[in-house]
Amino acid sequence: MREAVIVSAVRTPVGRCRGSLASVPAHVLGAAVVAEAVKRTGLDPERIDDVIFANLMNNEINNMGRMVALEAGLPISVGGVTLDRQCAASLNALAYGAIQIMAGFADVIVAGGAESDSRRTYSLEKCDTAWSVTPPRWVDIHTSPDRIGNPSMGVTAETVAARYGLTRRELDAFSVRSHVLAAAAWDAGRFDDEVVPITVDAGKGRTVVVARDESVRADCTVETLAALRPCFVENGIVTPGNSSPMSDGGGAMVVTSRETAQSLGLAPMAVFRGYAVAGVDPNVMGIGPVAAVAKLMRRTGLAVADVDLWELNEAFASQSLACIRDIGMDLDKVNPNGGAIAIGHPLAGSGAVLVARTVREMERRDLHRAVVTFCVGGGQGVAVLLERD
Repeated sequence: MREAVIVSAVRTPVGRCRGSLASVPAHVLGAAVVAEAVKRTGLDPERIDDVIFANLMNNEINNMGRMVALEAGLPISVGGVTLDRQCAASLNALAYGAIQIMAGFADVIVAGGAESDSRRTYSLEKCDTAWSVTPPRWVDIHTSPDRIGNPSMGVTAETVAARYGLTRRELDAFSVRSHVLAAAAWDAGRFDDEVVPITVDAGKGRTVVVARDESVRADCTVETLAALRPCFVENGIVTPGNSSPMSDGGGAMVVTSRETAQSLGLAPMAVFRGYAVAGVDPNVMGIGPVAAVAKLMRRTGLAVADVDLWELNEAFASQSLACIRDIGMDLDKVNPNGGAIAIGHPLAGSGAVLVARTVREMERRDLHRAVVTFCVGGGQGVAVLLERD
């Protein structure tokens, strides 16, 4: 079977919801990273077999993948498809693209995702009759059937915290770690190469260049977080400070066969080695990585100790700590440059954001093996194994 390799991976800065990137549509964010990811390879865009792109909530666009491909200036002959596996969607886009390459159905795939929580569209129910005098109602979004449980993501985080006996201080301390590490990474220039600055129209003929993640707080402390009130359950412990913020951003990767990379003179940033998805109870969706990683380890014959680096999407501190505990991760190997609690979580874009970070950290520290893993609304987990030559 052929090998699939990542030859380019970039991301936008991650903006706060209603923040610096609020005026930029999701497909424009996606186009910026797709165009840059392809540009860095120097390959002829005509060679791209498909664009597999993820988006969840920006429903003013039909088929975000095709829209992004066209907005990025790729040839009309390059197709595009949209993927939705909730928060793991762009990580799944990488997996599906790599699988096509490994099976011989493609040579070059652009994978990624983008989300604008600032521009998230609303949905209304359709009226029963054309002449109904009853106004339409907002659609109640579901990730699982009511008979099983369709809680908000914040409620699932509270359920996980209670099940694992986690304390408010543990959640806040983990969140402070995320901010401190992310701030240190920015100060050390570790994010500079992966981030594509976004030029934003500031009105009156002015523009502003956004080049840095907006939610990172170097001065974050346990004491400042302790002042925040719970926001999902009365007397709960999940707060805005120990949850990932609503965000705007995205990322893109170019994946090729090893032979194609060699023909282009491109050194692989990482080799795609494995992928697993697993389902869990939607009411504790945050523990999805536990099941997905276990399946990935069985399929690859690896042990948890064989992994040099873990990029665990920090949807909430409670589910992150639960996963770290159950999987048996060494905390020193987990999110060494911070995670989504500090940097932000642009939903469908986050998988590509984490991969862009992972491949560079592997190179910087000369690491061999990394796992990127996500929990998924509706009760799923996704895990991808990457290796360096």
